[in-house]
Order: sequence, then structure tokens, then C-alpha cells
Amino acid sequence: MDGYEFLAARFEENRAHLKAVAYRMLGSDGEAEDAVQEAWIRLGRSDSAAIDNLGGWLTTVVGRVCLDMLRSRRSRREELLETGTPEGQALGPQPGADPEHQALMADSVGLALLVVLETLDPAERLAFVLHDMFAVPFDEIARIVDRTPAAARQLASRARRRVRGADPVPDPGAARRREVVDAFLSAARSGDFDALVAVLDPDVVARSEDAASLVRGAANVARQALMFAPFARSARFALVDGAPAVVSTGEGRNFSVMRFTIERGKVVELFVINDPAQLPGLDMVLLDD
Repeated sequence: MDGYEFLAARFEENRAHLKAVAYRMLGSDGEAEDAVQEAWIRLGRSDSAAIDNLGGWLTTVVGRVCLDMLRSRRSRREELLETGTPEGQALGPQPGADPEHQALMADSVGLALLVVLETLDPAERLAFVLHDMFAVPFDEIARIVDRTPAAARQLASRARRRVRGADPVPDPGAARRREVVDAFLSAARSGDFDALVAVLDPDVVARSEDAASLVRGAANVARQALMFAPFARSARFALVDGAPAVVSTGEGRNFSVMRFTIERGKVVELFVINDPAQLPGLDMVLLDD
């Protein structure tokens, strides 16, 4: 395999993730494909050998492309409002797209959320989507929006409040996500490897807040989760930055957080924060059992 083929193969490994990021940012299947294609073009123009974390680099590029597209879209809308011309861009998957694909995208994002996201400022939308849905650290988001990490955190927090305020109706999927987390905890507490694998997506990813460790695949993540068993016994269910999570406690204090990304009834990503000093900065709500 030559260098081009190897790079293309690596890009294809990340395509589904990039498409999901772009779709949540843009709410349009066609525009999401355009953003992913632009990332491939920019990768071809870059020194790929100097890129240490290709997945992170591509996510950053797609985020910047989507941010530019959102800003351009807002400018067009302002022009259309000034001229009184209606805009023909529809939100969500476009007519003529594969029906099965439309259904999958609608299930993973939710049209109601996309409608709410449309009301956000482009930078708020990017911070909210990348951090709350894909656990991208704020220092990386800050570089995309040209702000400090603290300002990026504020963007996401402001967007989160607006999203919650615009959607007072309980999320019908919240109960199912709670069931998935409970199943994960039960399997971890009992040391049931097969039950852990069953609740994990085959391509699940587990990573820590400092990006020092990255584990891929259901079997590998399940083996790591078994080491979590002593902490799982004291874990409490919570919402962290609006996402389902478990908080491990001891000696009257919280000392670690595991945040879940769940799609179609499976855990697709685990994000672990082991540094207690970072916990006060999280938007955390502990829930009763």
C-alpha cells in the first residue's frame, strides 16, 4: 500500500465520525458530505506525516469548515430577510436521499434538537456539539473559534442553557439511555465480560481527559471496564454537561466521572475524567437512583 492509499484508508476509518460531527453541526446531509469532502481535500494539501493525531486533526478541520458554512448561511439569511426572499434550504436530510439513511440520521440526532441548534450562534453551536456530543476538550474548541478555553466553555454553557430552555419536553430517549448506563454499571459491578460487550458498540472508543489513553473496540473497552468494578459499586448516575454519566465517590467527595455517548441503544464512546481538580468546572447534576 503506497502513501496515498494508506492515507485514504485512514481517512475512511474516520469518515463516519466526521459525517456525524458535520451533520450535527449543519443539519443537512448534503452539506455534511461537502464538509467531509473538504476535510479530505485539506488533508491532501497538508503534511500528513507531521500529524500526530489524525482523528483529532480531521475533527478540528471539519469543525472549522462547518463553522465557516454556518456563518455563510447566516449571512445569506440576513440578506434574504433584507430582500424579502424566502430561503429554500430545508433542515435535515434532503428529499431523494436514501430513506434508511434518513431514518438513522434522524434517530441519532433528533429533528427537534436540530431545530433548536438552528437558533444558536455558530460559535455556540460548534462548542455545544463538539464538547457535549463528541467530548472534544475545550482547549481544542478554543483554537477553532479563536477564543480562550474559558470562553469556549462559556459558549457551550450558554448554548446548553438555550437548548434546555427551548425544549422543556422530557427527552423520550433519556429513559433508554439510563437503562444502558445501568446495564453497563451492573455488568461492571458483577464482572460480567459478556454483558459489558453486549452494551457496547463494536467500534466503541474510551478515552481520558488528557488524551493519554485511547482504547477502541468492544472487547478492549470491556476489559478496561472490568478494572472499574471497585469504583462502580460507589458510582452514582448523573448528567454531566447534559450527557448521561456516572460519578464515583469516596470519603464524601467526587473523584472521577465517566461520561457516556449512547446511540441506538449502545455505548459508542466513554470519556473518563480522573482528575478531581477538573470536576468543579463541569455542569454536573447528580440524580437519585
